[in-house]
Amino acid sequence: MSDDPLPPSSQAPAPGRTTARTAAVIPAAGRGVRLGPGAPKALRALGGTPMLIHAIRAMADSRAVSLVVVVAPPDGAAEVRTLLDAHALPDRTDFLVVPGGESRQESVKLGLDALPPGYDIVLVHDAARPLVPVDTVDAVIEAVRDGAVAVVPALPLADTVKQVEPAAAPGEPEPVVATPDRSLLRAVQTPQGFDRTTLVRAHGTVTDNVTDDASMVEQLGLPVVTVPGHEEAFKVTRPLDLILAEAVLARRRLNDGF
Repeated sequence: MSDDPLPPSSQAPAPGRTTARTAAVIPAAGRGVRLGPGAPKALRALGGTPMLIHAIRAMADSRAVSLVVVVAPPDGAAEVRTLLDAHALPDRTDFLVVPGGESRQESVKLGLDALPPGYDIVLVHDAARPLVPVDTVDAVIEAVRDGAVAVVPALPLADTVKQVEPAAAPGEPEPVVATPDRSLLRAVQTPQGFDRTTLVRAHGTVTDNVTDDASMVEQLGLPVVTVPGHEEAFKVTRPLDLILAEAVLARRRLNDGF
């Protein structure tokens, strides 16, 4: 696999509308310690295939995405390139692998730095969300095309949420200080979509170590909007999440030939 992306396949724009080119950046440099010992989280198998490959396919399933940049562990770029070469990926999408940094924020910036000119919309997607449906990806892209500078897929919360003070000592009870209005809260997913110029500016301005790119745009004082997320776009963080993801994938294969 070449490190230089080939020219992306053309997309026919709707009449009277210019279609911005879209690239997806997938930071996959984390170790995922909460899943337990073993390979980095993004390389854990899901249905016999690494989660990273599922996440890449989820982005490439959108006909609007013509380039996927995978940000590998700092010392694992060659391994990830070999992994991509070993799995069938859509021919219409180009792929680029770059080494990442010590933090997610640094890895996303390195992925942004590697983007060729001409991509106006950038998606940032967690490798640990391998099962996001293509309709969610397309909804995020469409919202950016319609003028939003930052878009996040989000779901209403099912549980009541409590705001607490930190415990006085580990294991001590945490005092509750407030019960936020659940109807005003959302659980945010990925891919998050951005106007490229805005995201580059955010990464060049915000120095706090954050794990959510949209929050960086918020710190610039710019608006972030939501589109409906999907319950199958959950993040695989703990062993129970992996069991649930296996069940979702098995159901898809049974019902849809996924």
